[in-house]
Amino acid sequence: MQIALFQPDIPQNTGTILRLCACLNVAAHIIEPAGFPASDRTFRRAGMDYLDHVSIVRHDSWARFEDWRAAQGCRLLLFTTKGATDYRDFRYQTSDILLFGRESAGVTDAVLEAADARLVIPIKAGLRSLNVAMSAAMAAGEALRQLRTPESPND
Repeated sequence: MQIALFQPDIPQNTGTILRLCACLNVAAHIIEPAGFPASDRTFRRAGMDYLDHVSIVRHDSWARFEDWRAAQGCRLLLFTTKGATDYRDFRYQTSDILLFGRESAGVTDAVLEAADARLVIPIKAGLRSLNVAMSAAMAAGEALRQLRTPESPND
C-alpha cells in the first residue's frame, strides 16, 4: 500500500499525510511540481520528526511517476469528489497506490484517465469536500483494515 500526492500545494497537509505514512508504515510519493519546497517550515512542522521515518519518493513529473508505476505494475486508485465508487465498497490490494489530488485544483484529465478506479468518500449533500489529509487517513484506514491478516496484532 502506498500513498501518492499529485502536485500538493498546502505544506501542512503534505506534512500531515507524510506523518500518517510514517505511523502506518506506508510509502509516500510526491508528484511534482509541489507548491512549496521540501524545506518549507510549515511542511516540516506538520511532519515533525516523523519525516525521518517515512519512505518518500519524489517524481519530477506525472509522466515519470506513470513510467515508474507501469514498471511496478501497481493499480492507481484516485480519490475524487467525482468518483462513482464508494471507497468502502472497493476491494483493495496490497500493491495499490492511493492517489490524492492538489488541494486547490484536483487532478488533470490525464491523471483522471490513467486511474484504474475513481473512488469517493461520501459526505453530506451540499458540502464541497473533506480536507485531503483527512481523506488520506480515511482511505488508508479502510484499505489497511481490509488487508489485515488474522495474525495481525491489535485485531
